[in-house]
This record gives sequence, structure tokens and C-alpha cells, in this order.
Amino acid sequence: MNTVIEQSKQNLTVEGGSVTTPKGFSAAGAFVGIKKNSKPDLALIWSNAPANCAAVFTTNMVMAAPLLWNQKAIQSSIEISGIVINSGNANACTGEQGMLDAQSMATTLAEYKGVSPKQVLVASTGVIGVKLPIEKVVQGIGQLAPILESTADAGLDAAAAIMTTDTYAKHASVSFKTKSGTVVTLGAIAKGSGMIHPNMATMLGFITTDCKISGSLLTKALKESNESTYNMISVDGDTSTNDMVAILANGQAGNALIDKEDDDYQVFCQALTLLNGTMAKAIVKDGEGATKFLEVQVSEAQSLVDARKIARAIVSSNLVKAAFFGEDANWGRILCAAGYSGAQFSPEKVSISLESAAGSLNLMTAGEPAILDEELAKTVLAEKEIVIKVNIGNGDWAATAWGCDLSYDYVRINGAYRT
Repeated sequence: MNTVIEQSKQNLTVEGGSVTTPKGFSAAGAFVGIKKNSKPDLALIWSNAPANCAAVFTTNMVMAAPLLWNQKAIQSSIEISGIVINSGNANACTGEQGMLDAQSMATTLAEYKGVSPKQVLVASTGVIGVKLPIEKVVQGIGQLAPILESTADAGLDAAAAIMTTDTYAKHASVSFKTKSGTVVTLGAIAKGSGMIHPNMATMLGFITTDCKISGSLLTKALKESNESTYNMISVDGDTSTNDMVAILANGQAGNALIDKEDDDYQVFCQALTLLNGTMAKAIVKDGEGATKFLEVQVSEAQSLVDARKIARAIVSSNLVKAAFFGEDANWGRILCAAGYSGAQFSPEKVSISLESAAGSLNLMTAGEPAILDEELAKTVLAEKEIVIKVNIGNGDWAATAWGCDLSYDYVRINGAYRT
């Protein structure tokens, strides 16, 4: 069967590292006065050697100033040395001043480190439509630039500083060996809790790797990985103005250049997808007000596009989310979401079941409703993690999407977001 993520050729394991785990990277994070609650709100990531860079951005037409700056920087094909990230203010819908502030953030770090401003990316997350307190940000960059460190704690400080409504910092690392035996490492930090929806969400992801890989293959690897990980999650159906995932590859591992799609490239892609999948699921599990983690597994679709459409429609449905919050086996909502996904299939061939640590619950077999065991349904749905299995019976393609339920707390959190 064709699947979204191929089986790894190596036994890859996710570790608890971060952006400072790969060779040649340092970071810092601290509170500099952007937020009202004195929580960390500014982070820096730095590469000791200029790095190849690839990035993906939100599909929202209303794009925040930092992303516009980053697009120009990446299109210039200049290697990237650093990233400045602030939380607590999105610097979105802030007009010409917002663009000037984004440029100022890049320029400030560039001056401290002796590089061109075009070698610095910028990211912001927080409230939209409020001007950035740029003086505090600039002072904060000056505070953090001299104390960049490659320690584990520095990476965790950066992970904490990019959080908004997140309840915990998200970070991980993965290593693999090339055919010649060189160890290559990838590390990541991410933030995201609300405004999460396929085609990028209110999320930021920053990946570092000491792999020596061409810019073109780095871009290809990130885009393909993004499609099967970050673009397969949904918390609330909102696509934000600030979303981006960027990867820096500085070549410090010392491996032979990966410039063709050979075995080393394939393992790099597997490691990247494992890392991004881990971060994507962590974001969903931390969804605002979430009480359930939902995994939608679609199988036997007639194409990968259709499998993804169905999985994303189900995981994005507010009615499906609400049913799982209420622990109600209302499977008609699952089939309904598949039906409006835009995918082509025959409803009379579809089978649906639910699984959790408490057991398996059959809901529909080849278009025929099963006799519902209410007691078993209650037990299965009481668990925190639930798998929704949808067999389309129409082909050989599969896809997986991740989401969460929709609770009362989601409304509470977002009803008072600015306050």
C-alpha cells in the first residue's frame, strides 16, 4: 500500500534535543518586555557557519511583515546565519511600520554578528494588529546576542521564548548515519496551540541540521515533509498570518555533500519527516482547550490527494471535534466530512472504526451501519487518544491527519486572548 511516510531504512529515534543539538548552532531566549506576564518573549538562533536555508509560509493572503522580509531574503539565495523570533506580538497588519520593524530586527542582529541583514530571518507570533514595541525588541537582541550558547539549556530557553498560549515548550532532535558512517543531526523547536489548520497554521517551526546538503534538495525535502506533517494537522480551522517553518543546514557534520537523491538523501528525508511529524503532533496535543488527541487514518483511497483531502476534512470538522469532546460516537459526522472533502469515492464501500487503549469499536462496514455497542463506545471514547480509521475501499493510497477535540475552554481562551 502507498503511504504518506515511508518506513525508515534506519532505526531512527526521536531524542529530547533542540536547535542547539546539531553541530555549529547556538541559541538564547529571555523575557525582554514584550509580554505583560514576564514570560520569555525573545529568542535567537545562530549558525557558526552560513547555512543553506529553505522555508514554507502560510497560504493566508494577509501575511505578516516578518514573512514578507523572509521571502525576499530566501529568494536572494544568500546563505542564512541567524533567526530572530519574538512572541507576544505578531507584527501583522501593522502597515509600513511593521515592515520597518521586521527589517530593524534583522539589521540589529546582523550588526552584532557582523553579517548582512539579508542573512537574518525574522519571525513573530502573538496579537495581530498591534504595533511591535521595537525599542524593547532591539534592546533585547543586544542583550541576547552576546550570550548565544550551544548548550542544551540555551536551546530550551529559545523554545520557551517562542510560546504564546502553548502550555509546554516543543523541541526534539533526530540523528542518522550516512553511508560513509558520518553522524548527521537535526534539531527543532516549534510553537503552536490555536489557529492551527492545514496549509500552515498559527505555528512556527525552526529546524537546524549540521548536514551538508544542496539548497535545492533541502527545499525539496522540506516541502515534501511539510505536506505530510504540518499540513496534516488542525485544531480549529483557522489559517494564520504568521506561520512558517524554516530549516538551516550548515554542513558542520562533515558528511559528503548530498546533491542527488541517493540513499543519504532518502534517510535525511526520513529523519526530517520523523522530526516534523513529532513536532506537528506535539502542537495538536497542546491545542487550546484540548482534551482529546485525534488521529485520522485513511486507507484504500484512489489517490494520495484524495486520501489527504478526506483525512484533513475529518480532523478539521467542528462537528466531529465536538462529538469527541462529548464522547459521542456520532460517526455520521465522520462520513459527512469525508463526503464534502472534495475527494472521489463510493460511500457504499466505506468502513469506519474507532480505536483507543480501551479497545476497538466498529461503526460501519462497507457502507452498512454496525450495531453500536454503547457501553464499549463509552469506554473507547473516554480515552485521551483516539484513532479514527476510515477505509475508503477504492484504491491503494493512505494518509494520516492529526487533530483534537473542541472544548468549552477553547472559547474561553480565545474569547480573552488580548486580555
